[in-house]
Amino acid sequence: MTTKAQDGPAPVILWFRRDLRLADNPALNKAHATGRPVVPVYIHDEGTAVRPAGAASLWWLDKSLRALAGSLAERGATLILRRGDSETELRRLIDQTGADTVFLNRLFEPEAWTRDADIAHGLKTDGVECRGSNGSLLALPGSLLNGSGGPYKVFTPFMKALRAQAEPPAHTTGPRQLGAAPGLESDDLDAWGLHPTRPDWSKGFDWTPGEDGATAALHRFVSGGLADYSNGRDRPAEPATSRLSPHLHFGEISPWRAWIAARDAADGGKVTSGEADKFIAELIWRDFSAHLLHHFPTLPDKAFRPEYDAMPWRDDEPGFLAWTRGMTGYPIVDAGMRELWATGVMHNRVRMIVASFLIKDLLIDWRRGEAWFWDTLVDADLASNSQNWQWVAGSGADASPYFRIFNPVTQGQKFDAEARYVKRWIPELAPVPARWIHAPWNAPPEILRDCGIRLGTTYPRPIVDHARARERALAALKTVTAERQDAAAD
Repeated sequence: MTTKAQDGPAPVILWFRRDLRLADNPALNKAHATGRPVVPVYIHDEGTAVRPAGAASLWWLDKSLRALAGSLAERGATLILRRGDSETELRRLIDQTGADTVFLNRLFEPEAWTRDADIAHGLKTDGVECRGSNGSLLALPGSLLNGSGGPYKVFTPFMKALRAQAEPPAHTTGPRQLGAAPGLESDDLDAWGLHPTRPDWSKGFDWTPGEDGATAALHRFVSGGLADYSNGRDRPAEPATSRLSPHLHFGEISPWRAWIAARDAADGGKVTSGEADKFIAELIWRDFSAHLLHHFPTLPDKAFRPEYDAMPWRDDEPGFLAWTRGMTGYPIVDAGMRELWATGVMHNRVRMIVASFLIKDLLIDWRRGEAWFWDTLVDADLASNSQNWQWVAGSGADASPYFRIFNPVTQGQKFDAEARYVKRWIPELAPVPARWIHAPWNAPPEILRDCGIRLGTTYPRPIVDHARARERALAALKTVTAERQDAAAD
C-alpha cells in the first residue's frame, strides 16, 4: 500500500452512487462520525456488471454531480471523480489514501447487490471494511415478509405491512465541515461526455437536478399539487404531480423526507389525510417495485407470470418507430411520446396509455417499450420501470389484467377533455376543437379544412384500428390462457 495522502489519521472513503445528497444521508453521517477525514468519491462504472444508464439519465447525472460537488466544496471537501471498474478504482483510492473503511449506501438491484458483495468480500480479505446503509428505500428488502415467510407479491398487504413498521428516521442536515484528504487526482466531469452534443436534444429539459432542486420540488408540490393529488395526478395538463421521481432515483432526497412532508401538511390542515395518504402510497409502490426486483432478479427480462412469455408478440418495426416518434395518429399517445422526448419525462396517466397502446394495440413486446423508456426518461429506474411495464402487460405481480385495454380516444377525452395537453405537444392539431381533437378522423371535413389539417400529411392517420387491435389482443391472450391450462394439466 502506498504512502497516505496526509499525516494524521487515515481517512475513510465515502462512496457515492445513487445517494447524491448531504441531508439524511446515513453513509455520510456514519463516515463523519468516525472523526477522520472523509474522501468522497463517485465512480462512473460503465462495466457490464450493472445495467448502463440511459442517455437521459446521464444528462441528469452530469448536473447532479456538479451540484453535489458544489455542496461538498462548501463544507471543505472535494468530490473525487473516477471512471472505470468500481473495485479497481476503489482499490486505487485506498492505496493512495491508506483508508481502511469504505462507507456506502446500498444498491438493491440484484446485479449491483452481487457486485457490491463481491467488492466488500475482496476488500475485507485485504483488511478494508465496507459499511453499508439504506439510504434509498423506506424498508430494507427482506425486512417485510408475508405469513409464509416469503416476499409480498400483492401491493395492498405490502403497504399495510410497511405502514405498520414505519419509523421515520430523524432528519439530519449533514456535517457542517468535512476534513479533506488533499492531493488526490480527479477526472474532469466534462471529459465524461454525459451531456448530449450533436445534437443537444436536452434543450427542452426543464429540471434542476441536485439536492436543492429536489427540496424546491418537494416544497412546490406540498404547497400546491398535493391538495388535489388524487384527482389532479390523472390530468396531464395540470401541474399536480410531485416531479420528485428523478430526484428520488438519484437519491437527491430521501423518500422519508417526502413522506414526512406530506404527513406534516395533513397534520397542519393544509391538505386532507386522504391526499397525503395517496401520495405516500405512491412512495410505497416505489418500494414495492424495488422489493420485487430484489427478490425476483429476472423482472426486467422475463414475465413475472411465466405463462405470459407465450404471448405471440408481433415484429412491427414501422409501428414501433411511429410510437417512439409520436406519430401513431392517436393524439393522446403522440402527445405523451413527444413530451417524453422533449422533456425527459411523461405524465404518469399518459405513461399507462402509451404503454397499453404499444403492448395491446400494436402487440409489441413490453420489453421494447421498457428499453425505450430506460433511455429517454430522466427518472428511469430499473425496478419501477420493469414493474410498471409488466403491470400494464398483465404479466407482473399484482398487475392490471391483460384484458384491460385502454381506448386511446376515450382516455384522451376523459383525462384531457379540454385538450390542453394534446394541443401543447401536438401544435399541428392546436386549431382543432376539443370535441374532435382526440379522434380527428371523425371530424367533419370542413372542420379539418378550416383548421388546415390534412390527415396523412400534416398529421398521420391512425396506424391501427383500435377496435380491431383490441380483438387481436384478446385473441393473443387466449394463447396465454391455453398455455396456463396446459401447464396446469401437466
